[in-house]
Amino acid sequence: MSDNIKQLDISVMGREFRVACPESEQASLLQAVQLLDARMHDMRTTGKVIGIEKIAIMAALNITHEFLQTKVAGGFDIASFQRRIEIMNSTIDTALQEQ
Repeated sequence: MSDNIKQLDISVMGREFRVACPESEQASLLQAVQLLDARMHDMRTTGKVIGIEKIAIMAALNITHEFLQTKVAGGFDIASFQRRIEIMNSTIDTALQEQ
């Protein structure tokens, strides 16, 4: 199944960016933008990190660390599980299109 790529204007810390994004992923991208923007504003407010680039890197590191911690005890990896579901959905879509 083909997904149209659209240009999306976003704002992080008052800076405007234009990013390409599949139409089906726009909502989740906007959620990511809101999370990043909020984290960066929080860091700037605490005053412990100075400079927009340092704030961006620290926010990215914190979010990435949290993402990697989504592994649940017993070795269950949520991200890996989601990737497998996406592959299965793609396989099913392809099979249905052939019929």
